[in-house]
Amino acid sequence: MDLRPLPVTHAPLRRLPQLLAGLALYGTSMAMQVRGALGLNPWDVLHQGLETRLPLSFGLITAITGAVVLLLWIPLRQRPGVGTVANVVVIAVSVDAALALIPEAHTWPARVGLMVGGIVLNGVASAAYIGARLGPGPRDGLMTGLAARTGRSIRLVRTAIEVVVLATGWLLGGTVGIGTALYALAIGPLTQAFLPLFRVTGDPRPVASAPAARTSRSTP
Repeated sequence: MDLRPLPVTHAPLRRLPQLLAGLALYGTSMAMQVRGALGLNPWDVLHQGLETRLPLSFGLITAITGAVVLLLWIPLRQRPGVGTVANVVVIAVSVDAALALIPEAHTWPARVGLMVGGIVLNGVASAAYIGARLGPGPRDGLMTGLAARTGRSIRLVRTAIEVVVLATGWLLGGTVGIGTALYALAIGPLTQAFLPLFRVTGDPRPVASAPAARTSRSTP
């Protein structure tokens, strides 16, 4: 399945709203998992761990972390897209807004519901913003950039990054639990299942102009 970025001018009336809605839902799904308090995905374990040590909101910490990760793109020669910048800003705002609206859960059914619902919504949201094909998020770009520079597999690089992030977040006080394991097992299949519904089709390669094409055909 081709998920390379497409030019911004390709189907903007569909892709930009899909990108923004997907990122807003992604932030909401993060807040649901935080309120469930049964374990977070590795990056959110880090964000929560930092939140316990810094006088900053969860959303602001996600934005700062995203910006720091973007700086790591420079030696990797990765290029951000519209979706990359939007990823940092929209998720930060939406997760703080959702945390302000979603109350803390105190019963097991409510906590499990928030955990499961948050993971499923995260899969939908991931498919929506990835399927818009407007550029990878900072963390996805770090993964693909390191894989390209080191020659290692995506699987190995992603695993190494998430183990380091998870361990750091746990040491800082982030929540690790059954939700962390469930997220790791479910997010890939969920995103893959929803991607066909949201993937925007198109060829990212530039199309040759008509005069150039005629010239190439007339050349012996």
